[in-house]
Amino acid sequence: MTRQAPAAAVIYAKDVARLSAFYARVAGLTVTHTEADHASLESAALQLFIVAMNPAIAAKVEITQPPALRENTALKFIFPVTSLADARQLATESGGALKPAQAEWAFNGHRHCDGHDPEGNVFQLRERAA
Repeated sequence: MTRQAPAAAVIYAKDVARLSAFYARVAGLTVTHTEADHASLESAALQLFIVAMNPAIAAKVEITQPPALRENTALKFIFPVTSLADARQLATESGGALKPAQAEWAFNGHRHCDGHDPEGNVFQLRERAA
């Protein structure tokens, strides 16, 4: 029996290398392939592809510091982590951020917290509740 491929998602990026490194550190994904215009990251349950934006579109996208958050999207990725506190530190060190601990909430047996990557893409992390 052939093993079914894991779920997959794509993030379009101005800086493929920076975003790949961010999600590898913060979400604990393994970088399995890199090229100048794309990268593949994996866990047992997910493949994440970081793909370079079309150059014409990328030229119109300005990444500010801190980045403007891209909150008005229909999708938000949720990544499991062992520790929100550890992930908060890793996100900050890697050019993104996780909201403060006071912004965490409990739902469905997990603690959740929103954050953003270095390009302003909003994501969520969750750890199992104690």
